[in-house]
Amino acid sequence: MKKIFITYLFVLIQNNLSHSQFEAVKNFQKELIKNEITGSNIVMIYKEGEVVFLNAENSNLIGDKKISYQSYKPYKETLFPIWSMSKPITIVGIMILVEKGLIKLDDKVSKYLPEFSEIYCKGKEGKYLCENPLKIIHLLTHRSGFGYYSHQGYGYGLTNTIKYDNLNDFSKDLSKVVLEFEPGEKYYYGVNQALLGRVVEVVSKKNFYEFLKEEIFEPLEMSETKFYLTNDDRSRFQPLYVNFGTIKGFTTELDELTYEETNAAYFGGEGLISTMNDYSNFCIMLLNGGIYKGKRILSEKSIGVMTKKYSSSYPEEEYADVSKLGFNYGFSMFVLDNPLIDGTGSTKGIYGWSGYHGTHFWIDPTKKMFGLFMSRHRQSESNIDVQKELRRAVYKNAN
Repeated sequence: MKKIFITYLFVLIQNNLSHSQFEAVKNFQKELIKNEITGSNIVMIYKEGEVVFLNAENSNLIGDKKISYQSYKPYKETLFPIWSMSKPITIVGIMILVEKGLIKLDDKVSKYLPEFSEIYCKGKEGKYLCENPLKIIHLLTHRSGFGYYSHQGYGYGLTNTIKYDNLNDFSKDLSKVVLEFEPGEKYYYGVNQALLGRVVEVVSKKNFYEFLKEEIFEPLEMSETKFYLTNDDRSRFQPLYVNFGTIKGFTTELDELTYEETNAAYFGGEGLISTMNDYSNFCIMLLNGGIYKGKRILSEKSIGVMTKKYSSSYPEEEYADVSKLGFNYGFSMFVLDNPLIDGTGSTKGIYGWSGYHGTHFWIDPTKKMFGLFMSRHRQSESNIDVQKELRRAVYKNAN
């Protein structure tokens, strides 16, 4: 009898979370599938200490998988490649070292990685020896002059686990790349957090994954967040939905990273896999000013440093994301400065980031809320900004 009651209570809880005041969010999830933008997708809204909405919409299409998450026990959670949502985790790692006094934001990168003692910048008459030193703060803020290089003669790009199996070799090769401009001069999105992982290794005397496990993943109970997939993990890895012109469907052939357990090229800008539950713990820590279940992971002051303005939005910064009008940029995180320009009803001061294969999060300190979206998709053309429209749906009834 007790077992039946618990099962019934579970069903009621699930129904409440899926049919809350955030019905517009659920409808948006369905529209993403109907309009062939994503396959199966999942959203969590957390507010004032509890999950107020948690819903997976499954496409039921051939080749897709049903998303499993923490409430669907005994099934293990679906794993997603979070790509650039790895960056905020790396940034927290750097700030932990700052708080320990082991590194300073204004330090030259060459202090830890001597190969960056002589770096070159692009000039009108060719490359020249950079006048400004490359600093840690430049990497954190994407003001280094490094970009992404997948279409500039570097094969799969510099951040790939086919060419590299460690961060030391990656760092040495990156030091030979000519910067787009003088360090500190402009915002330009690139491989910066991948290089910060190597800085962490030198400073901590541990490989980057070991450091993250000890300082972040274990304290935050993020046991599924890592840089590799076991054979069992691969059965839980969400397939990629692609929609490129006449090519449409699900594939496991476009992972781009190998996710091999023996590969130690731990790219902190793009390499992590995670689950909805794991990443929500990271969001809870940020929302709580650096505290998770009574444990201090990061100071509130450090979060303030991470989310202050270092770069403006487009067009003040010519290389900034044109879809982020009204936002400033902190440490590889967008920060909403002008809600009227954004036009979604989102609160001033929200901050967060997104991942290449369709993962998104934002933290709302004012409303004590965060939003988290996970799917896996790529398209050549879409008029829908998933992250922006998800926020619009959330804030319709978030007050």
